[in-house]
Amino acid sequence: MKITAATIYIVRIDGRHPVVVELETDAGVSGLGEAGIAYGVGETAAAGMIKDLAEAIVLGQDPFRIEAVWRDMYDHSFWAKRGGPIVFAGISAIEQALWDIKGKALGLPVYELLGGKCHDRVRVYANGWSFRAHTPDEFARAAERVLHDGYTALKLYPLAHPVPDNPYGMIRHVSQRSIDRAAVELAVARVRAVRGVIGPSVDLMLDMSGELTTDAIVSLARRLEEFDVMFLEEPVDPFDLESMRRVADAVRMPIAAGERLYTRYDFRHLLELRAAHVLQPDVATAGGVFEVKKIAAMAEAFNLRVAPHLCAGPICTAATLQLDATLTNLLIQEIYPYRVPEHFALVDRAPELDVKDGYLAIPDRPGFGIELDRARMKPFLWAECRR
Repeated sequence: MKITAATIYIVRIDGRHPVVVELETDAGVSGLGEAGIAYGVGETAAAGMIKDLAEAIVLGQDPFRIEAVWRDMYDHSFWAKRGGPIVFAGISAIEQALWDIKGKALGLPVYELLGGKCHDRVRVYANGWSFRAHTPDEFARAAERVLHDGYTALKLYPLAHPVPDNPYGMIRHVSQRSIDRAAVELAVARVRAVRGVIGPSVDLMLDMSGELTTDAIVSLARRLEEFDVMFLEEPVDPFDLESMRRVADAVRMPIAAGERLYTRYDFRHLLELRAAHVLQPDVATAGGVFEVKKIAAMAEAFNLRVAPHLCAGPICTAATLQLDATLTNLLIQEIYPYRVPEHFALVDRAPELDVKDGYLAIPDRPGFGIELDRARMKPFLWAECRR
């Protein structure tokens, strides 16, 4: 079996722009992958990276030789070594598609190829529910909907400011150059309001998005300790792991990080510094499904758990669930269940629509268990590469 074509899509729906690749083979089996640059700036670059990798390295390869193809992309793209999100989003998308092909060709779900199930279902936490909230009361009302939908864990952004109709799918945060007492008090009030609504039995996570200086985040985090936080995410710039270690030593709550770290080589430094308690690698940016499994194994050797980052489309969700099923040190899985229906309609069976009582069952269908809706995807076609 050989890879004969790569079709690349840049989806644009409601401020999100998932980047999707479908790899085809001469055996008639195809596989799906997704680059995790679905928000912020960089989707065209990620799509271009997939195209360049496909044309230079991937077309003509045996899709079953996933490790060999990954190593070729890492070694022979040149820029992958010490590369960043664009390079590894491209590699991740292609690597996912190879697993999907292999699972479908063998008639097995991908988890069976990764060691088999450790879990029949995974606990999930809701994100994205508070993006249009500003006041503490608005945060509290938004949290009530999450509770009503059966979630037992949720995450919010205490420093966020909603930006209506933002074309980059982002929320803005308080800048480290403008943090003041009013912003601090608003952040504390938001967290207090949400904790008051959800009560003590629901887990609460806080994402700081690496916006504050070390002294500012330590001061704020100490104010937030009373709210029984499951983890404090990206307290400082993710490049500054030494400062992250300082925060971990200074506050009484677990630190989570990893969505902007790439491959086992970045995570090695985080682990050696013991700068985080929970690791958050993303299968759509960290290097793919198997790379995140390796990162999780490294975390296990340091007696740590993982909570994979996930903020792309339903293809990435499906791939991540297959991995989650095999992780012995899985803590919880992030999902975005409150996007517009068109976002989930890109595939035949979006996993996000199957959440029940705060859990997602692991699909048992071959590959990732999903198929592309090509009619819906047609307007988003960006490039086709053929051997």
